[in-house]
Amino acid sequence: MNLARLDLNLVVALRALLEERNVTRAGQRVGLSQPAMSAALARLRRHFDDDLLARVGGHYELTALGQVLLDRTSTAYDVLERLFSSQADFDPANESREFKLIATDYAVSVFGTELARVVHEEAPGIRLRFTQTPPTVVDDTATLLSATDGLLMPHGVISDFPATDLYDDRWVFLVAADHPGVDERLTHADLVRLPWVTYQRTYDAPAVRQLGMLGVEPRVEVSVDSFQLLPLLVAGTRRIALVQARLARLMAPVADVRVVEPPYEVVPLREALWWHPVHTHDAAHIWLRETAARVGARLSRADEE
Repeated sequence: MNLARLDLNLVVALRALLEERNVTRAGQRVGLSQPAMSAALARLRRHFDDDLLARVGGHYELTALGQVLLDRTSTAYDVLERLFSSQADFDPANESREFKLIATDYAVSVFGTELARVVHEEAPGIRLRFTQTPPTVVDDTATLLSATDGLLMPHGVISDFPATDLYDDRWVFLVAADHPGVDERLTHADLVRLPWVTYQRTYDAPAVRQLGMLGVEPRVEVSVDSFQLLPLLVAGTRRIALVQARLARLMAPVADVRVVEPPYEVVPLREALWWHPVHTHDAAHIWLRETAARVGARLSRADEE
């Protein structure tokens, strides 16, 4: 395929057509007349040798290829938008733009809130948008990172992409404050006999994989897609949960739980900001990374005081 012969405006038209599934609405969305959008659809149909939109009764539905292109077009649009918004200079105090960061609720609670506070003070025109880490992060990391400004994730999950280290954390266990069968430190037998609350997406918890190496198979009673819910699901029960120490401190006033130490030396947790190499030399992204590193260093200094 010769990209030089393609009209990149068709990416805009294709996205609108696939999402709206209506030629008139798609044209209104991108500022084209109905005849102009119809002409764009005709060109797209010739290029893909597919109808893309098939009339069913009084409305259009996506063809099989159209359904495949729906997500790919959205990603391509985001990549092009970020490519052509790259800047040689960036003045945070006077710029207006949005940075999209992918993160777990743990990372937003511990780090994202402080980053947002600093951005609010230093760059009032800058917006941050945090979105939940998707299950495809490990399988299709390059595509995911190309369509966003960064991913907050600890080392040990992905690799081969540039990253800025932010702060260190450690894994601890939570039990109910009045748990009758647990002292200050859990035993190996406790890990086997007691019911667990776990985070569903285990790729964010290398420490969970470590348990398998120790011969521990957690007896999972509840699993949730939120680290912040773990303390609430432990309180008042016999359950245990593996959580980050920083999050445990934040949640202490909310849930009636206490921290206990594991009966083994847990793997370290070092949170980092990962990004696609396409962003490396962009002035705005450099500012974002430097600000994130500064906030991370501040969190680390607070631990030492």
